[in-house]
Amino acid sequence: MDGNGRWAEQRGLPRVAGHQQGVRTVIDVVDECVAQGISYLTLFAFSSENWGRPQAEVETLMGLLLEFLASQRKRMLEDGVCLRVIGDRSRLSDKIRQALAEAEAETAAGDKLTLTLALSYGGRDEIVRAMRKLAERVENGELAAAELSIAHIETALDTYGLPDPDLLIRTSGELRISNFLLWQLAYAELYFVDVFWPDFGAVELRQALESYRQRRRRFGLTAEQTAEGEGLSNSAS
Repeated sequence: MDGNGRWAEQRGLPRVAGHQQGVRTVIDVVDECVAQGISYLTLFAFSSENWGRPQAEVETLMGLLLEFLASQRKRMLEDGVCLRVIGDRSRLSDKIRQALAEAEAETAAGDKLTLTLALSYGGRDEIVRAMRKLAERVENGELAAAELSIAHIETALDTYGLPDPDLLIRTSGELRISNFLLWQLAYAELYFVDVFWPDFGAVELRQALESYRQRRRRFGLTAEQTAEGEGLSNSAS
């Protein structure tokens, strides 16, 4: 979700106005995902690098997070939205951590959409923390280094239990993934749009989904192999 600050600057507004409008966009996009029957949505809300921004802006973002949790909790319950958080929570304030834990617990039964917020998150940091967990298991004799597998690594990641993303959408015209879900995006389809996040809504989301539907995902196989697999899948359904 990129471009809040630039959106505000173009309009001669303070950066906080862009973040406020960005929160409204989050609500609209979540609503559209529920309407579209999408089961999982992960939003990169605050990166591990964002801690380096001016303190006033960081405090503003954390305040908006608290407002979002307070104002949307009832709606998430009504819409069947299950909230989940990934990232290094140790850097968040006690107040933020408590609010997140309460929201996660209250919405845990939501079965329409799993909304994952990446907070104080960085892909490299996540992998390092996962490796530390696995190293401890090896040191404790719970796991042999020679047995280490992809499955072991995935169980140690913040996203354990979530499917890998099918589609990554990056707003604001930037053509990079900015340290987001580095492990999980291995076979995701990438979609870059020259629209700031505050201007990204239901129409833009549907355009991204239509682009995704027109693609053929091969996962390292040939087009002929995937076509054969799709034929078998269709005949069995």
